[in-house]
Amino acid sequence: MTVWDWCVVLLLNGSIVVYGVYLSRGVKSSADWFLAGRSLPWWLVGLSMYATAIDASDLIADAGGTYTLGMRYFVTNWVGIVLGWALAAFVIIPPMYRAAMYTNAEYLEARFGPAVRVLCALIQVQYRTLVLAIIATTLYLTLSIVCGWGNSAWWMVVAIAVLATVYTSLGGLRSVAVTDVLQFGVMTIAGLVIWFMVWQQVEGWSGVERRLVQHDSRLATELLQAGQPHVERQDAQGLSAADVQRQQWFGWRHDPRRNELSRTTPAWLVAAAFIIVGLAYSIVNHTQSMRLFAARSEWDLKMSVSVAGAAMLVMTFFNLSMGVMGRALMPDQSLLPGGRQDAIFPFLVSGFDVVGLKGLVVAGVLAASLSTYDSIGSTLSALLTRDVYARFLVPNADDRHYLRVGRWFTLLVVAGSFAYVPFLEGGMLLFYIDLTSTFVVPLLTLYLMGTLTRVHRSSGLIGLLVGAAYGTLRLLAEPIARGTGVQVLPEVMTNSYAAYIFSVLITAGTMCVVSLVRGWETRDGILQSSQSGWLADSRAAIQQLDLAKPDRAVRGDGWPLILAALAVATGVCLSFVVFW
Repeated sequence: MTVWDWCVVLLLNGSIVVYGVYLSRGVKSSADWFLAGRSLPWWLVGLSMYATAIDASDLIADAGGTYTLGMRYFVTNWVGIVLGWALAAFVIIPPMYRAAMYTNAEYLEARFGPAVRVLCALIQVQYRTLVLAIIATTLYLTLSIVCGWGNSAWWMVVAIAVLATVYTSLGGLRSVAVTDVLQFGVMTIAGLVIWFMVWQQVEGWSGVERRLVQHDSRLATELLQAGQPHVERQDAQGLSAADVQRQQWFGWRHDPRRNELSRTTPAWLVAAAFIIVGLAYSIVNHTQSMRLFAARSEWDLKMSVSVAGAAMLVMTFFNLSMGVMGRALMPDQSLLPGGRQDAIFPFLVSGFDVVGLKGLVVAGVLAASLSTYDSIGSTLSALLTRDVYARFLVPNADDRHYLRVGRWFTLLVVAGSFAYVPFLEGGMLLFYIDLTSTFVVPLLTLYLMGTLTRVHRSSGLIGLLVGAAYGTLRLLAEPIARGTGVQVLPEVMTNSYAAYIFSVLITAGTMCVVSLVRGWETRDGILQSSQSGWLADSRAAIQQLDLAKPDRAVRGDGWPLILAALAVATGVCLSFVVFW
């Protein structure tokens, strides 16, 4: 990169960070820090939700994922996340918003008890710190490949993480939401510029198809049509007969002629799994619900998802198709830096020698990373502060004490996320998909069952534990088979994609069985809130803020509902008609 490239990086990102620090002057209470004083308009909430959802992982890790998975992974964003936003805004979040809750874990205590609340907070910490590790790895790949820094790029990654932590801990959600929107602009421009250059290089969609067919006649169909079965292949060279037999326990089939193992998953099963992945992101992930809680009115809350959905529908194609075009240009993964599929995006950027281009792309990746570092840092600190620290450890300190604690938790969360980095060598998105079904999907099931049914209060903890136990056993099934020669689960239950459906069914089924034994909740007794101390006082402060707002005409749900439904319908059409 040239001096001009670095000037672009520093000018674009430095000015945003400085502005974020400037906004921190208005933070005087925990309500300001955690919920921006419930003052955010619908368009700001929506763009902030999108900017948080589309981070450096979409520019790099998800491009690496579509290098292998092709168009089928688009279903996650086009259907799962967009539908999840609509369900959250119109069904799941409004009761929490009206009750002046700060976190979605508070709802789970009111519905299922305090143990579920703390487990929710801890699961989200595990879930989102994994994403922070993915962000760190994407930054490393960008700096090491595009800038040529090699392993020394990790020092810059740490410096960026510290920078994001500082301005997040000072400014809280208001600062984060505003800088998210500015960073959205930078990463969108960078993503579109590099996309059009690669599009010309690969000679359009017909060029992508032609190049893929030239490499492997099966590849174009598998990658460009989401309705095709997903086929995984691995070389069986060097495997013993016993090893091959054990692999068949997990759905692999041996082709003696090619000496190759392959595993085929039906298209409908992959699509269902990816929809659940998206739903879990939108509903379980407090980086999303926290923004909805900060909306200045319930109408703004509902209207925001149409903005987020529209941005997601358009930008998903540009961001994720980079991996597909990259596969057409570089079909042999072993030739990528480090032999990693995740290196495809920075590898493509490094091939262009245009002054300022690399700086713009690095600025875009950095902006995307900062928008997620600050969002997850502020979100997880809110969960740890309210749902663990204040709820179970120190319930009666003053407001400024919890404001300080929230800021320190931000540092702890970002620092702890680096522990996941060594596990991401085999593919960041694939590791994320494999791990998410274990704990996050049972938690998603609790939100859906708690909102849509009257299952018994005690069923939440039991269902969560049983669902997580299945997920953990599935993760351990292959190591157990290698070490002991014992098959602990049926073949179908070990499939990474089938695990999403089984996790929902096992968790929901357990909750229904418990309710059949212990009884169903009455409609009036579903939510039971018994908080005291600072937690109760801070919720009362939010209610006072709402009462102090100028009276506005009550606006109905007509337009928000129509626009949200249109976004969902468009995503379904793109996924299951246009690219199926």
